[in-house]
Amino acid sequence: MTQDDAPLLADLMPWSVAPLRPGRAWPSAPDAASLRARWDALVTAEGPEREALFEPTRSRTLHSAVGQLPGRSGGTGKLVRAPGPCAEPVRVLYAPFDERWLIPDHRLIDVARPELWRVADGQQVFVVETAAAPGSSGPPLLVSSLPPLLRTGRIRPLYRRPGGAEPNLAPGLPEHLGARLGLAVTPLDVLAWSLAAARPGPGGLAGPLTGDAGLWAHGVEMGRRLLRLMRRDGERPKLPGGRRPYVRAPVPARPRALHYDRAEETLHLDEGRISPVPPLAWDFEVSGARVLEEWFTARTAEAAAGTLEAIRPAAWPQSWTSELLELITVLALLAEVRPRQEALEMTAPVTAAELHTAGILPPPAAMRRPASVLDHHEEGPEGQFALL
Repeated sequence: MTQDDAPLLADLMPWSVAPLRPGRAWPSAPDAASLRARWDALVTAEGPEREALFEPTRSRTLHSAVGQLPGRSGGTGKLVRAPGPCAEPVRVLYAPFDERWLIPDHRLIDVARPELWRVADGQQVFVVETAAAPGSSGPPLLVSSLPPLLRTGRIRPLYRRPGGAEPNLAPGLPEHLGARLGLAVTPLDVLAWSLAAARPGPGGLAGPLTGDAGLWAHGVEMGRRLLRLMRRDGERPKLPGGRRPYVRAPVPARPRALHYDRAEETLHLDEGRISPVPPLAWDFEVSGARVLEEWFTARTAEAAAGTLEAIRPAAWPQSWTSELLELITVLALLAEVRPRQEALEMTAPVTAAELHTAGILPPPAAMRRPASVLDHHEEGPEGQFALL
């Protein structure tokens, strides 16, 4: 099957949301304690000092009145008057393979996409498109159980409603595939297959499908492994004994530079050393950026003095070293799957033309819009209930 014959992922998973636009960096951080300290510094400042610390934009100022972020505890009063307590920080996927903490307060985020927060729960899976070009070594899709703040591409939730209800799939797609394959097909199967088989194409991200039951099983098994590694929702991933990365020399209190010795497979954080680090993990890129370098820079880059972003841990926390070891492992294991993905040869293709003939494509226009999921009051600006 050529890319032109394959359906587009945009049609198979019709509802998508544009990336969030934070507007300012300080409400997110690799540790939660810094966020609480930043909030305290903001609310104790007064007048022009508070405004400067806030970093206003056209979308958000100290005078902005916005509703509460769905399901979160952030206040709705104007920040210029009574900001209230800091909303409990939550874990988010801030950048590719980089989980950080966020103050989930709508007043701090320029474009928060409330429709995503309404469907964020323990059963949700967020699919994020990357800017991978045809022939790129990076993954075209990322997935996370956490709310994604990535600015790489559109976000496609697997479910349109909380509780794993109403899959975000073209109506009738699982049933049509099931009839072709001779087996039951679940929404998670479709997602797993898409992770393994999706390819960048000239018309957008292609989602090739197959009616070959053996190939389907192989792709779904591969995709479920990718899903487990990206979501990190099971046991901590491990490399075989002799290949597991360990700290050979402690990471200093304030490392400044990251260097990789390819011959020795060693990652240097100044005088700190971690090895073995497989070249596949070091070379792992998303949208042309090396993941390990981006992760390190986010934790060590200097922030302007006097800004809230400059409030950060005085020394490198032990938890960051643990996260780095796990990240190295995840990237190495993901990179090992990549050749198997590229070797997938589509047989018995389920083409876009076939799905059009079956009435599955194009999906109904309503499927491209968020579902009405409001079954409780949401607090609107200045404490008013939102009427949605």
